Amino acid sequence: MLVRHGETPTTGKVLPGRAPGLHLSERGREQARAVAQRLAGVPVSAIYTSPMERTRETAVPSERATGLTARTEQDLIECDFGDWTGENLTDLMKLPEWSTVQRAPSSFRFPNGESFSRMQSRTVDAVDRAREAHPGGVVVCFSHADPLKAVLAHALGTHLDLFQRIVVDPCSVSVIAYHPGQAPAVLRVNSTDGPLASLIPP
Repeated sequence: MLVRHGETPTTGKVLPGRAPGLHLSERGREQARAVAQRLAGVPVSAIYTSPMERTRETAVPSERATGLTARTEQDLIECDFGDWTGENLTDLMKLPEWSTVQRAPSSFRFPNGESFSRMQSRTVDAVDRAREAHPGGVVVCFSHADPLKAVLAHALGTHLDLFQRIVVDPCSVSVIAYHPGQAPAVLRVNSTDGPLASLIPP
């Protein structure tokens, strides 16, 4: 299960990236509690989280609900936006490079930052390591919008240039089932309400 962190005071306004010190808003904390409630009845084997404050805070209610301690996974961290870190989205949208970010992200590297291709590679690897460490189990990974969209695109067999078409809202849950010898099965994308236990085979 892939969970985006909850809302922060800058969600939808600023590109925070890896800048430290950004915490959940009250709305974000409510969303995090709702995720924990949705996990009722799910036999969670492990919880992994990006090292950023907002993802770790989002995982706390789920830790309490499951009795598990989240493991920090560095490769679940947000994309390194380099010089764009902390910039207003309205200003970034005016740049000529913004079109490349939206239409051909596989060819784009943020100035003094990370490429989308690198972001996808290390995030997919992180998810693979987590699931392989818990064969047959349910693993919950708390991360960020772009890394999670990139993982979903990979699971869907969709080219990275099309990953911006995938929507991952704050505290939404996306579910991928992995079975040996089979292609991944994407069971849910951007799910924001309802229990999740029904998605787990008996």
